Amino acid sequence: MTEQWTKSSYSGGQGNCIEWAPSRTATTDVVPVRDSKHPHGPALHFDTAAWTTFITNVKAGNFTA
Repeated sequence: MTEQWTKSSYSGGQGNCIEWAPSRTATTDVVPVRDSKHPHGPALHFDTAAWTTFITNVKAGNFTA
């Protein structure tokens, strides 16, 4: 299966985005995340529970810049 990558909606106008592959998540319970500027580089792999916790905290504003 070819992974379909989804770019984050926020890059600060600098192209500093991450991407994740929801197609992989649906079949393996793993969320791969990579730097959109380096699509052939390495990806970090999170289990869906860790990814869900991270996204929940981002949406709640629990991280500071």
